[in-house]
Amino acid sequence: MSHPAIVGFSGNITRPSKTRAFVDLIVKDIATRHGLSSRTYDIDDVGPSLGAARWARDLDAEAQAILAQVIAADVLVVGSPTYKGSYTGLFKHFFDLIDPAALKGKPVLLTATGGGERHALIVEHQLRPLFGFFEAFALPTAVYASDKDFSDGVLRSEIILKRAAQAVDHVAVLLAPRSSARLAAE
Repeated sequence: MSHPAIVGFSGNITRPSKTRAFVDLIVKDIATRHGLSSRTYDIDDVGPSLGAARWARDLDAEAQAILAQVIAADVLVVGSPTYKGSYTGLFKHFFDLIDPAALKGKPVLLTATGGGERHALIVEHQLRPLFGFFEAFALPTAVYASDKDFSDGVLRSEIILKRAAQAVDHVAVLLAPRSSARLAAE
């Protein structure tokens, strides 16, 4: 797969990860609805070169390939576990390595997970401004899930699943013209 149309990126630093599973669930839903390729990555996939990188060129080849897929994605689904009311430091560092114009206009679906409800505003107070800086198109519906919404690492909350479906519907509006053009070409 040269470049996935839908790319998920999770700021989790441990595995297994509820955040990665949540991001991947949404990525797969979008990809399935539109017959598009997809891929989900996390900090562990980027590897150890991330922590020492001051510039994207400082990343090893595998990490540079992931960064390139994030930039080239038609739709980006991002998520981070909540630490001290914000995204993880390595999540932010990964995006610090991206040229400020590289994500301009890119549809981005925002997600986050956390231990409780008091972290729910991470998507509005942390993630939305970050992607606003990039002039990305952060979709209007963001999704936050807390620990109680998961069972055995799998999202089980009907309310959160419905909200995620609503967010995916927003992506569908953006991808409908592309899907129609692809079907007409086949």
